[in-house]
Amino acid sequence: MPKPAFWNNNKRYYDLKSYWVNLFGYPVYKLTIDAGFTCPNRDGSIARGGCTYCDSRGSALRRESPLPPVGEQLRRQKDRYQQRGQAKKFLAYFQTFTNTYAPLEHLRKLYDEALQVEDIIGLAIGTRPDCVPDETISLIRTYAQSRHVWLELGLQSIHDQTLREINRGHDAATFRDAVSRAAGSGLLLCVHIIVGLPGETKDMILETARAVASLPLDGIKIHSLLALQGTPLGNRYQRGELNLMTKDEYVDTVCDILELLPPGMVIQRLTADGYRDIFLGPAWAANKLAVINAIDSEMERRDSWQGKYFTQSPTHSRREPADSSVRL
Repeated sequence: MPKPAFWNNNKRYYDLKSYWVNLFGYPVYKLTIDAGFTCPNRDGSIARGGCTYCDSRGSALRRESPLPPVGEQLRRQKDRYQQRGQAKKFLAYFQTFTNTYAPLEHLRKLYDEALQVEDIIGLAIGTRPDCVPDETISLIRTYAQSRHVWLELGLQSIHDQTLREINRGHDAATFRDAVSRAAGSGLLLCVHIIVGLPGETKDMILETARAVASLPLDGIKIHSLLALQGTPLGNRYQRGELNLMTKDEYVDTVCDILELLPPGMVIQRLTADGYRDIFLGPAWAANKLAVINAIDSEMERRDSWQGKYFTQSPTHSRREPADSSVRL
């Protein structure tokens, strides 16, 4: 499969900036929100302690307490971007923990408050596949009728053994079910995966890539596994019980993943970083730009691109490129 012309960029994958410029004609930035949510694997509904790699503190705002209202959080960030002339339009990104894990009317109030802020053209809602009942999906779809809306679902791995190991509290079938129920109607779906989870081989990671490539997903965030102080995974790392990927291993694996993904799937993230005050490793992950540059260089060395080895599944259809019925 050749590199698609619709990307309109000089990259070897369909990055989020290119997607937004192609769709709207201008750059769009995400403004992150901590709306005070928790998770069902933290509060005892299905487990306690959260995912083994996750920092339990939430955002820096939460640690300052009390949390500012959603509208205030957005206006503060928006003003900083606009003063620097970086962007004019924004998405309200409900990021911290599980942002659909609340009664419907509470969710409606928060989402409405975000969309009332000037220059906010849509929502990005980060959540878990076991926290999107049909009524919640229906609510979010109502916003997608007139706004640009992404629902971001954390999967991390398609392997149930791994999901149990990291205390996710759901299985892969739950993810597939959530995607099946949420796909379509102008609502855009983004999956999160983590590369380098304990016990996973490269073949297992690529199985996850092939699985998400076969589903009606519009975007993906690829995270590097980080060891953070105070987390169960960080504790294992400090005791010498856990080896993390080298930079070369990570870059090579991400490039393999990109080659398997549909060419219309928007690449929203290629690596991750953590809070510097609790970051333990791997040391190379602290420099995101260097990791992205290394991925770009490796794709060029291979003369490869996203979707080069993608094979369309006969049992799944998806929009290519990822699109939204809304033009703002």
